[in-house]
Amino acid sequence: MSYYEMPGHLIRRLSQQSNQVFQDEMKRIGSDVTSVQFAAMQAIDLHGEMEQSQIAQSIHYDKATIGGVIDRLEKRGWVERKANPKDRRAKLVTLTREGRKALEEFTPVVQALQDQVVANLNDDERTLFIKLAQKIVS
Repeated sequence: MSYYEMPGHLIRRLSQQSNQVFQDEMKRIGSDVTSVQFAAMQAIDLHGEMEQSQIAQSIHYDKATIGGVIDRLEKRGWVERKANPKDRRAKLVTLTREGRKALEEFTPVVQALQDQVVANLNDDERTLFIKLAQKIVS
């Protein structure tokens, strides 16, 4: 079996291509936000105030490194952290007004770039691809 037929290799390549498209589009609009930072902001926007560990779980990211992602978002003024009154060791994270504004700016760009990621697929293939990818990651 050639690596061109190995699902793991193809998934890695697709991930590389998707990340490159994301980075190129963010650079085009003058931002260096990462796909993980965007996903974290989206999770907070969707769920409201969350603990860092909940953000990591929501976006399927490593709990040990989500703190660094949140640190960078906090330095940009896009999120705020405060101690959880129920567990002072845990930090609650919320989007700031600036964070919501940034997310509103990024969201249409990220939605539009999805077509670039699957540009070689027709509509039926895109629908099938999404269903199969969802099945694989579930």
